[in-house]
Parts: sequence; C-alpha cells; structure tokens
Amino acid sequence: MNNYLSADIVIIGGGPAGLAAAVAAKKNGIDKILILERDRELGGILNQCIHNGFGLHTFKEELTGPEYAARFIEQVLDLDIEYKLNTMVMDISRDKVVTAMNREEGMFEVCAGAVILAMGCRERPRGALNIPGFRPAGIFSAGTAQRLVNMEGYLPGREVVILGSGDIGLIMARRMTLEGAKVKVVAELMPYSGGLKRNIVQCLDDYGIPLKLSHTVVDIKGKERLEGITLAEVDCKGKPIPGTEEFYSCDTLLLSVGLIPENELSAGMGVELNPVTSGPRVNESLETNIEGVFACGNVLHVHDLVDFVSEEAAAAGKNAAAYVRSEKETATTPFVRLTVGTGVRYTVPETICAERMGEHLTVRFRVGGVYKNCYVSVYFDGEMISRRKKAVVAPGEMEEIMLTKKQLMEYPDLREISVRIEEAQE
Repeated sequence: MNNYLSADIVIIGGGPAGLAAAVAAKKNGIDKILILERDRELGGILNQCIHNGFGLHTFKEELTGPEYAARFIEQVLDLDIEYKLNTMVMDISRDKVVTAMNREEGMFEVCAGAVILAMGCRERPRGALNIPGFRPAGIFSAGTAQRLVNMEGYLPGREVVILGSGDIGLIMARRMTLEGAKVKVVAELMPYSGGLKRNIVQCLDDYGIPLKLSHTVVDIKGKERLEGITLAEVDCKGKPIPGTEEFYSCDTLLLSVGLIPENELSAGMGVELNPVTSGPRVNESLETNIEGVFACGNVLHVHDLVDFVSEEAAAAGKNAAAYVRSEKETATTPFVRLTVGTGVRYTVPETICAERMGEHLTVRFRVGGVYKNCYVSVYFDGEMISRRKKAVVAPGEMEEIMLTKKQLMEYPDLREISVRIEEAQE
C-alpha cells in the first residue's frame, strides 16, 4: 500500500454531525479537512427523512430532512471542503492514522492532526429481541422500511404492526398510513413511549393509531411470509403476563426498538466507551481519552433532534481546530467529574476542566423514567447550586443544563458536579 495522504482534520462520517463539524472547523481557520463517507452522497440519514420538523432551532424555520442536509452540504461546497464518497474506513490507529478504501483509490491511509468521530448510529436488530417464531419475509427495522418507502419507492406491506415507540417507528406509522397501509397497533415494552410527545400526537393520535404500553410481541406466525403476530402485556420486569395474549393478523412487522451508536472503530482504536450510552466518554471539548480524537452526534449519544446534533458537532469542530492550532490550554486544575444522581442515566460530557471550557457549556442528559412535577437540580460537591422546576421529564426527550465558566471558577476546589431529578414539594 503506497497511497498516503495527510489532513489537519479527518472527519469520519458525512451525515449531519460530520457536515456541521467540518463547517465549524473550516470557519475556525483549518484548511485541510477531509470528510470520509461510506454512502454515495452526503447527508446521512437525513436523506430518507422526508417529513418536516427539522431546523427550528438551527435555522428558525421548519425544513424536511433533505432540505436541512442541503443547507450544510451547500456550506461544505462553498467552503471547498474535501470529501470522499463510497469510502469505507477500516481502521483508525491511536496515533490518528486512518485506513480507508474505495473503488477508485483502493486502500489508502490518511495521517490526521485530529480525528472527529461522526459515524452516527444504527438500529437495534431483531436478533437482540429474542422473539420466538420463524424468520419470514415482512419483518423490517423501521429505518429500513423508511428507506424503502421514501427513497426506493417500495411499500413493504399492507397490514402493519409496529413494535417499539421510538421516533422512527412513530413517524413510520404515519408514513405507512399515508401510503395506504393499515397500521393496526404500535406496541411498546416500557410503560412510557420512547419518542417525542409531538410525534405521538402527530403520528398516532391524529390518525387514530392505538399505542399499547407495557406490551410486546411474544409470537410470530408465518414461515415464508409474515401472517400475524401475538401481543401480550408485560409485568414490571418485562415478562409476558399469561392470559393477556392478543393476535393481530398482519403481513408486516416494523421494529423500532432503539438505536446503538456506531462505535466499532472507536473501540478498535482504544476509545473508552460509556456502557449506558455505548458512546465515547468525553470531556468539555468533546474530546475522548485519546488526545486529538473528538466525538459528536449520534455516535456519542443518541439525540432526539438533529438541531442538537449540529450544535454539538459545531463545538467538536471548533475544539478540534483549536487542538490542531495548538491552542489547547494545559490544565493546571483537576478535572471535575459529572455524576448522575437520582433519575439521571448519563451526562455528556462526563468531565470538565473549567480553565479550558468556553464561557458557557451545555450539559445534556436523559432521565431513566417519567417524572412529573419535579426539579432538575445541580449540586457542586453536595451543595445545591441551581434548581429548575419541570412539569414532566421523560426518557424520549433530552434534557440539558447550562454551566458557566464564571460559575465554576468560583469553586476552585470543586471535584464533583451531580445532576439529579428530585420530587417537587407542593
């Protein structure tokens, strides 16, 4: 192999995170940027998300997925940022040498000053669910069905059951209905939906599609083609309750049972992963445990809004640019750990150096259940610093708190910040 390239920043992935990171890096003074994208076009998953609802935070207007992606693609083209399509990244070494391949150039290596991981996420497969029965035609992940309908022009089936109430599943319930299919039910294992409240209203309630919480598929009928499924109610441990079975005849089962960050490359290079998010552990700069390797978007943790992906990715691009320019300050004070308190599953970032952060830092997190009439509280070494009342918080909606550099510098001996969900007193 004698094909060697170099770049100041190599971005793995040309979806919304990779595009926003590239634009931000370019605007922060870095010229040699290379985006490596395995698909045949830039834009990532947004290209098949033809529904609206994107861009309200970023562009202050409502866009479809392709329109949102086009805004960033235009910026990439205008800024003359280099990218390679149909290119698969095979390996990234700890010293930031990226090995990739495509049909035109074969196998090649890129020596990078910094690497931004922006590979996105993938859908959880049916095999992870252990549903008994054969493997007949007619069972799809919701994202695959979305691509078939929106990009390939195929209708997967006429009578549909959807397992899982993630946002893609909810959106596909509406999409299949608009294409003439009959969506009989959406079933959710948990006692709450995993999707945004607005999607439950706009995609299910508006079309009279029932949502059955605390239910799951316990049997699949059909050998060559799906003929039907059996739903059952589950107890608090997720186990089916005998006698609650209901049979639904259908020719299509869509699975919307969660997303997993694409971190095989990350793990292979030695990036430390958080077992809760399955994404990298990062500091206030979105930098991983490997110096000069940053992560953003759904490869870091699964987001509910693409606007937040772009915001986070822009921060990663800006911080990677500062690293390449050797403007990264050497920390003279210890890192502050962010810990999860009652009701909080994880935070991003997990560590903060007050000296190196900007004037403001957004900390994003998800809760582990539905909490009503509660407080989002922040503690510095056990001392309550802030408290914000919320009518309801739920796992399907990402929450955030804002920390300021001034605030943290007032506590020079600070070691731990805790984020908690606490019951509000009447």
